[in-house]
Amino acid sequence: MRTPIISAELTRAMKQLRLGKLLDTLPERLALAKKDAMPIEDFLLLLLTDEIERRRSSAAARRADDAGLDPEMVMERWDATAKVHLDRRVLRELSTLRFLEAHRNVVVLGPVGVGKTFLASALGHLACRAGFQVRFDRADDLLRALRQSRLDNSREALMTELCTVDLLVVDDFALEPMTREESRDVYQLFIERNAIVSTIVTSNRDTSDWLAVFDDSLLGQGAIDRFKNNAYDLVVEGESYRSRQKPTFADEEPPPAAPVVKQPVPQRRRSKRRR
Repeated sequence: MRTPIISAELTRAMKQLRLGKLLDTLPERLALAKKDAMPIEDFLLLLLTDEIERRRSSAAARRADDAGLDPEMVMERWDATAKVHLDRRVLRELSTLRFLEAHRNVVVLGPVGVGKTFLASALGHLACRAGFQVRFDRADDLLRALRQSRLDNSREALMTELCTVDLLVVDDFALEPMTREESRDVYQLFIERNAIVSTIVTSNRDTSDWLAVFDDSLLGQGAIDRFKNNAYDLVVEGESYRSRQKPTFADEEPPPAAPVVKQPVPQRRRSKRRR
């Protein structure tokens, strides 16, 4: 069947209505409608459903980009054959995102390399697809940003964002001791977010060992007690998951004729705003 040609007038009208992205699939949809003798109402519904799904997908991608999530760390890419052990029932429950609705926290615990960051990021992507605002930070980067915010008088704005974002993911928490100011920052974050919005924390240390990294034990006890008693535990054990992400060369893929050329990378909106 010959591919339908879209007129210039229709193209201009669709672009004026901000439906230009539909033009990518419109010829295919027109051919399908003609082949199946599709009623006009069904055809319009098909087109509009395409656009709704595209916009939903684009919005989720923007939220994930703003959050700082690795685009490769999505649940669909998790290797279920990896030699790691975790409670699949807990992971399935967390994937429903009911913990966000209930304002519960999540602690992902385990040794180095078992996929804690991957799973936390994948939950973040699911939240972005569901319309939640997410922010991902490595713990040392987060503390550094808060330290810098004291110098440029932006701490109040940064702390407000950190305390109100729907889902805050803090990766590699409790790796090293914190200063008094850092301990106070973490205390404020844990206290102000608790039971209001949700936080995911990944750590190589059990929550019982977190107190040792706080400069002030009283602040640490108050923060940890509230956080862990409102959190689901996802414990991951086993061999390193990172070995499954190790790059390899495909035998059937010939090398390029010439070296690749660096392509311009658009700066992330989040990076412009915060760093």
